[in-house]
Amino acid sequence: MLKQLTKMTPVLFAGAAAAVIAAAPVALADPCVNPDGTACAVIGPDGASGAVPGGPGGAAGPGGATGAIPGGPSGTAGPGGASGCIPGVGCLNVG
Repeated sequence: MLKQLTKMTPVLFAGAAAAVIAAAPVALADPCVNPDGTACAVIGPDGASGAVPGGPGGAAGPGGATGAIPGGPSGTAGPGGASGCIPGVGCLNVG
């Protein structure tokens, strides 16, 4: 199992990197909408967070970043390492 997981690690990280690159334009878009239809954001000196109602969400700050898609992949990364999960596949912790 460990050998198989070791061989899968580069594949998982390559997939995660591709997903982040593909989602970058979406991540830069306005993360939510107020009831009156205007966009909103949560940004402060300690970081930022955003979520699409009923959709993906994420947060980033000095200690790292995290994000998730409901029913889909999720992950977090920081100075101590990284972890991620893919439903139906499993989870991986590095660091």
